[in-house]
Amino acid sequence: VDLSFAPVLDLNREICPVIGDRAFHRDPEIVAELAQAYQNGMQSAGMQAVGKHFPGHGGVNVDSHLALPTDTRRLADIQMEDLLPFTRMIHHGLAGIMAAHVIYSDADTQPAGFSRYWLQRQLRGELGFQGAIFSDDLSMAAAGCIGGYPERARAALAAGCDMVLVCNCPEGAEEVLEQLGSFSDPAGQMRLARLHGRAGSDWSVLHGSAAWQRAVTAVASYDEAPLLDMDM
Repeated sequence: VDLSFAPVLDLNREICPVIGDRAFHRDPEIVAELAQAYQNGMQSAGMQAVGKHFPGHGGVNVDSHLALPTDTRRLADIQMEDLLPFTRMIHHGLAGIMAAHVIYSDADTQPAGFSRYWLQRQLRGELGFQGAIFSDDLSMAAAGCIGGYPERARAALAAGCDMVLVCNCPEGAEEVLEQLGSFSDPAGQMRLARLHGRAGSDWSVLHGSAAWQRAVTAVASYDEAPLLDMDM
């Protein structure tokens, strides 16, 4: 497996139903630390990580699979908190990022995955990200604000996505292929090529490693440990 659309880098603010326990924590420092460990584990098996959902989906109470969320917080607050895990992971060699189908009204009128402000100015410019950018699933209800499937794909590519995803609508995927089949972006293709999997350790080597044994022991102890208060 070349890559996985993980880890989730969103903050669990306990208001977003679709993020919830998919997030590591509410503290961006802890999210960044755990995400780095997650990425290290993936890389040891030859896989690349794709962090999501840039610039952060945890500040809205709407599921973007079902409707278009708008995050009305100040841009400065998003930059200080939600962007921190993305910034740290970029510095640790994150290979890919998936953008959110969320409008951040203090910054732009377009959802992040269709926004040159977020993908070009912030992600490429301010954060210096050189990896691959993916759209979120264009069959999600939040993407419908852009138009039909070809319009969604064109808008995402024009904003700066290197690859667009149509995951749950075969007819929509066919429309995109028919109308954008000749699309070419050499720079994007180069970024995507770097996502190809690398030879990881053999399973027997992984299972015999000290790191694997420590992880197995730690996980086994979770069933015996009392639940910790998230506010601690």
